[in-house]
Amino acid sequence: MFERILQKARECIRRSEYVVSLHADEELQADGLTVFDLENAVLSGRIVQRQKDFLTGEWKYIIRGKGLARSSLTAAVKLSRTGKLVIITVYRGRPTNGNQR
Repeated sequence: MFERILQKARECIRRSEYVVSLHADEELQADGLTVFDLENAVLSGRIVQRQKDFLTGEWKYIIRGKGLARSSLTAAVKLSRTGKLVIITVYRGRPTNGNQR
């Protein structure tokens, strides 16, 4: 499911056509992760959920993959109107009880 979106996200990562939000950058640092962990998670991961922002109506996608050290990472991403991938947040492991950071 959402294979087209996942392929577009991976293409954006490969071409360095993505933006890491300030929040995502702070989360990477707090969890001891690098942008390379994030890239690997998108390239190795799969979309496990789609969510709609109730304010903007935009879709965001939850990708679960592996960082460079093979630890589980979860990233919330969306495709911008300009075609770039926007990394909203990223964190180690999986969300619990359906809660997203």
